[in-house]
Amino acid sequence: MREFLRVAWLVVRKDLRVESRSRELLFTTVFFAISCVLVFSFGFVRAGRAVEGAAAGILWIAIAFSGTLALGRAFERERYHDALRGLLLAPVARPAIYVGKLAGLLLLLAVVEAIVTVMVAFLFEAPLFRHPVRLFALLSLGTLGFASVGTLFSAMLVRARSRAVLLPVLLYPVTIPVLIMGVSGTAVLIDPEPNLAMARLWIGLLFFFDAVFLTLALWTFEPVMTE
Repeated sequence: MREFLRVAWLVVRKDLRVESRSRELLFTTVFFAISCVLVFSFGFVRAGRAVEGAAAGILWIAIAFSGTLALGRAFERERYHDALRGLLLAPVARPAIYVGKLAGLLLLLAVVEAIVTVMVAFLFEAPLFRHPVRLFALLSLGTLGFASVGTLFSAMLVRARSRAVLLPVLLYPVTIPVLIMGVSGTAVLIDPEPNLAMARLWIGLLFFFDAVFLTLALWTFEPVMTE
């Protein structure tokens, strides 16, 4: 277990070190998420008032779109100079590589979500921080479910020429339940009379989804990468 975590940390550290030099993926993802929120604000804010119930959906749409952009580049750097081949030939557990890639993406999306959540709360006058612990649980579990599936699909398509097109085609049908649960849970939290029991239900369903798909991803990552 210690060796597994060490390998995962080395992958995370490598990605963070490369990203700290260029900040290409961070700036691109943050800019895209901010652009999504701003575009929706022009359509759903009228006479200074936001359309009722729009904030939850826009928050998760921005997260999903920016997350897809980040997932599309998850294994991009490893494609050059046979870096991916060298990574797979290393005498380490391949699921640890998956965990390291997933952790790096989660850190990136955490930065994006912090910015996007503040923007949505301000532009749409949504009380997103009225129940911060439950909102954090929804965002964390929803992002984990979305990214766990997306990281696996990104690894599957790393050698495909049309990976930029195929990734959303494969990703969204599988992760639609995550987005629905995230939107529904956020919506009941920002209602004038929040339904905390329903919020707990959506959080529990997200936890179950994450457990199932994270287990499947860890189980299938090695055969996916070897084939």
